[in-house]
Amino acid sequence: MHGRRPCWTCRWSSPPPRPTACGGPTTPELVRALPAGQKIIDRSTVNAWHDEHVRGAIEATGRKKLIFAGVSLEVCAALPAISATAAGHHAYVAVDASGTFSQAKRETGLLRMHQAGVVVSDYATLMVEALADNASPEAGALYAALDMPFAVLVGQISTAYRT
Repeated sequence: MHGRRPCWTCRWSSPPPRPTACGGPTTPELVRALPAGQKIIDRSTVNAWHDEHVRGAIEATGRKKLIFAGVSLEVCAALPAISATAAGHHAYVAVDASGTFSQAKRETGLLRMHQAGVVVSDYATLMVEALADNASPEAGALYAALDMPFAVLVGQISTAYRT
């Protein structure tokens, strides 16, 4: 129980210290990556898009292109991405940044997203696509964070063109 009702995904038996969607504690690595004081939204909805606080926070950004990832590809990432697409957003799911519980769930989740018009990709490609211009001041930091030093990448591309 999460203090409200049982969670079918994580089976927590008592409320954790920092709640998230299924009542589990927020991953420490995620908390460290967020800006100081970032509000973590506690929700009980399975589909994050159905929570007015989550949807409101996303819509308040004014962005129409949204990238999703989740503990389970087929639920945590797929359901809000499908709902956001239906609401007129361009939803992308970083498949390799999302987990799953079985190959069958992964495959059906991918099929369902494809049918709904959600774009599925890998996280690095989505980040590079968001960057858009290698001349951007953020390019070096992005490629470093992706463990793709830009100079090495350019060298690989140059070599590929010569062969």
